[in-house]
Amino acid sequence: MRYVLIAVNLALLVLFPLSWFAPLLRAGLLPFFDLSEISVVSGLQALWQKDVGLALVVTVFAIFAPYLKTIGLALMQFHLLSPRMAPALHILGKLAMADIFLIALYIILIKGIGLARVETAWGLYLFTGCVLASLTVSIFGAKR
Repeated sequence: MRYVLIAVNLALLVLFPLSWFAPLLRAGLLPFFDLSEISVVSGLQALWQKDVGLALVVTVFAIFAPYLKTIGLALMQFHLLSPRMAPALHILGKLAMADIFLIALYIILIKGIGLARVETAWGLYLFTGCVLASLTVSIFGAKR
């Protein structure tokens, strides 16, 4: 079980950045126009143009916190980080609130689009899977 947790956590080091650039959803005006793909990164870019304060908070909670937690867990799994850091990683995990990003993204969509069409894309499932896998690794890793 330990090796599975290590493998999943190491995979997250690659999958998290991939999920940030993968299309989360496609949005467009009216059914007649092409849909624009929105990723975590493109959503953050739009957010930085609209509201810098919110963009900073979302960048920390949706990008930095989950990735730093994943790196910290990997270091602990390979005994390169003291187990005394576990409480700090636990707090970092609580800060890694990807749902804040999604809420902010929806706010931008609602503010910016009157009559719109929105479709989910494969990146939303990848990003959600990464968040759930990270949560699972944390839960089972803490039990060990």
